[in-house]
Amino acid sequence: MRLVSYQSANGVRVAAVRPGNQYVDLNEADSTLPSTMCKLLALGADGLKRAAAAANSGKSFSAAGVKLLAPVPRPEKILCIGLNYSDHARETGKEPPPEPVVFSKFVTAVRAHNDPIVLPKVSNKVDYEAELVAVIGTGGRHIAKDKALDHVAGYCCGHDVSARDWQQQKPGGQWLLGKSFDSFAPFGPELVTADEVGNAGDLSIQLRLNGETMQNSRTSQLIFDVAHLVSYISQVVTLSPGDLIFTGTPPGVGAARKPPVFLKPGDVAEVEIERIGTLRNPVVAE
Repeated sequence: MRLVSYQSANGVRVAAVRPGNQYVDLNEADSTLPSTMCKLLALGADGLKRAAAAANSGKSFSAAGVKLLAPVPRPEKILCIGLNYSDHARETGKEPPPEPVVFSKFVTAVRAHNDPIVLPKVSNKVDYEAELVAVIGTGGRHIAKDKALDHVAGYCCGHDVSARDWQQQKPGGQWLLGKSFDSFAPFGPELVTADEVGNAGDLSIQLRLNGETMQNSRTSQLIFDVAHLVSYISQVVTLSPGDLIFTGTPPGVGAARKPPVFLKPGDVAEVEIERIGTLRNPVVAE
C-alpha cells in the first residue's frame, strides 16, 4: 500500500494511493481510522490492514491539483546516519565506523515532493545526498534486532541536503546546523508500506541532478542495515510512530567530486529508489 498526507479544506489528511492517479481518504472510507499519518501508524499492523481494506472499498478522487505534503508532515524525530555505505566510505578514504554515526535534523527542514530546496544565503557549498528513509510504525525502546523490522511501517525516498561549509568548516563541525537549514529534509512522495517494498536491504538507489546520474548504488552496500539501526537507536531514545531514520547516502556526493559539484539555483534533484518511487525537488536561492 502507498500512503500520502495531503492538505484539504479541513486540514491535513491521510490517503491511500490507487492506480490512475487516484486517492482514497482513509478516514472518509472508514470513520474508525484516524485522519492523520502518525495516528494511523500508531495503530500498528492491524491499523494498516484496516487501512488497506478501506483503500480498496472507499470512494476515490483525483489526485490532480491536490496539495501533497511530506508523508509525515511533522515527525517527532528525524534521525540520520552518517557514512553508512561501504562504497561511500571508500570514496571518502575513511574506514567504516564500528558503530552507526547518528545525528539529527530539525523538523523545520521537512519538505514534500516538488517543494523547493532553498539554498541559504550563508552557505555556498550545499550538497546532495540520496537516502532510503525508514518510517517507524509501532514505537518502542530497547527493541531487539530480530524484532526491529516489525517496528518499521514503511519506506520513503529521502534527500539529506547538507551545507558542507557549516558541517565541516565551522568550529567543532556544525553537523546539526549544517544539516538542518529549512528545506534540507525533503522526503516522499509516498510512504510505501514494508510489505509492498519487501527486502529493503537490496534496492537500487540513485540521485539525478538535472537528469545526470550522480549517485548510483544499492542498499545492499549499507554497513548497518535498517534492523540494526532501529535496534541501536532504541537503546538511547524511545522511538515513536512517524519517526524517520535517514539511513545514509551512497558514493557520488558533490563534495567528493573533482572538481566539487554543489547545488545551484535552477537545479532539479531527483532521488529514485527501486519499488518506492521518485522524489523530485527544484533548487532555488533564498
